[in-house]
Amino acid sequence: MPKPKTQYECSACGAVQAKWTGRCQSCGAWDSLTERAAPAPKAPGARSAPAPGTGGARPRPLAAVLAGGPEPARIKTGIAELDSILGGGLVPGSLLLLGGDPGIGKSTLMLQAAGKLAATGVRVLYCSGEESEGQIGMRTRRLGVPAPEGLLLLTETCFEEIESAVRQAQPDVLIVDSIQTVYVGAVEGIPGSIVQVREASAGFMRLAKQEGLTVVLVGHVTKEGALAGPRILEHMVDTVLYFEGDGNWSHRILRVV
Repeated sequence: MPKPKTQYECSACGAVQAKWTGRCQSCGAWDSLTERAAPAPKAPGARSAPAPGTGGARPRPLAAVLAGGPEPARIKTGIAELDSILGGGLVPGSLLLLGGDPGIGKSTLMLQAAGKLAATGVRVLYCSGEESEGQIGMRTRRLGVPAPEGLLLLTETCFEEIESAVRQAQPDVLIVDSIQTVYVGAVEGIPGSIVQVREASAGFMRLAKQEGLTVVLVGHVTKEGALAGPRILEHMVDTVLYFEGDGNWSHRILRVV
């Protein structure tokens, strides 16, 4: 029986190479290569499957796009400081990444924003992979967050299930807490691995653009203060926000990178 082939993937940039060299040949990062199984080779003579949507994409003149009407209005979160650093609110069709240490208050901030958004008529889907419905309900009561009909809750970690729920519920804003808990069923690897974080984020990016909804991904940071997961994650999203603070102080700092 032939020995399964392996390849090495860089945790910093996501590049793949056949041999371990100690340093990524793409970005130059040291000790960033992790071993994983290589994809199975295709059988001789097998044809490649056509790409989804082949022949369906049609370019449009920019003038026609501009003539389609004014740009969509930003969505106000109801939290003045958050709207301010976002340039006036959430942009429809955008993908945002909110990072911070565990326990800093990322989930609390997103739940408060979700409640305020839903109170103004915005349809919000809050997807949690870290807490149960009961835990989120307890936090909602403790914070006094409003729970109008437009605020929907989903406790799920499978990307395909989340995507199906989004297409059924048709929310205006999707909050995913957190991206490290989501996995793509068609991809090998455990939730939080480099491959899973990258593929799940790419899926949410496509979903945001296709459906025209705002997607906010919540992510954790490492001991060094960088976002956990592949470095390419920060380049995929439209905006990166860091939520910072000290356990000895009651104030927190939210900044855009």
